[in-house]
Amino acid sequence: MSLTKFDYYAPERVEDACRLLMEKGEGAMVMAGGTDLLIKIQRGLLKTQTLIDLQKIESIHDITFDKDKGLSIGAMARLNDVANHPVIKEKFPAVSEAALATANVQIRNMGTVVGNLCNAAPSADNAPVLMAMGAVVNLVRSNGERQIPLEAFFQGPGLTVIQKGEIVTSVFVPTPPAGSGASYQHISARGKVDISAVCVGVMLTMKGKTCQTARIVLGAVAPVPMRALRAEKVIEGNPISKEVLEKAGIEASKECKPISDLRAAAEYRKILVGVLTARAVNEAAKRASKKPN
Repeated sequence: MSLTKFDYYAPERVEDACRLLMEKGEGAMVMAGGTDLLIKIQRGLLKTQTLIDLQKIESIHDITFDKDKGLSIGAMARLNDVANHPVIKEKFPAVSEAALATANVQIRNMGTVVGNLCNAAPSADNAPVLMAMGAVVNLVRSNGERQIPLEAFFQGPGLTVIQKGEIVTSVFVPTPPAGSGASYQHISARGKVDISAVCVGVMLTMKGKTCQTARIVLGAVAPVPMRALRAEKVIEGNPISKEVLEKAGIEASKECKPISDLRAAAEYRKILVGVLTARAVNEAAKRASKKPN
């Protein structure tokens, strides 16, 4: 099936892209890597009259780090750029691992982390760990900008808080506090080729052997990536023991709301949530122990 006809624009400034979105109205869409968007258009799942390519906007390609503030990932930063960035691998290893777990090398060479988030698939690999680490999305429109916690960004499968005329320009990850560690765990039917059947992002802050704070985010088991709040309470205030890991996994499996589809049955997903939550908490605690308190 061939692509439908549409007008194509490649502005060089964010302001021009926002203006075009407003002028063209319904049927105008922005494109980053295009790995999901073009396929949906080709299959008739999306109808567009205007395609606005962000490739030429140099300011949103950057990956920057400020040790006092944190990490900024531009909207056009490719998945492989994030996965292999030396600062991200050193200081945000779970973010690097989530990017590396996304799809295959061909898609990672074209697709972007921000695009993965804006696609708003419940199984988006990059969402759980970024949410667990308190990431914030930066949105720009013609008359200003706003910042939205990633936890409040998703509204449902394929739905976000992005308003008419807005473009996501970056996602910001605060510098992790001392004594913290993060982990990303996932599993899919065909290893690195398939979409995750379950994915889990965890961030812990430890004081000695005791967990002070915990954030556990589950992907592919609810309409949006979700916090496992009861599982977090199991961990907080306790040393990370085998018993605590098992209890946290059980609570997380009870909290999730998976469906059965071609990737996995709902009950199997619940089992995987328990296993991957325990693994992610354990790895996050080990990484935290390597940082000074």
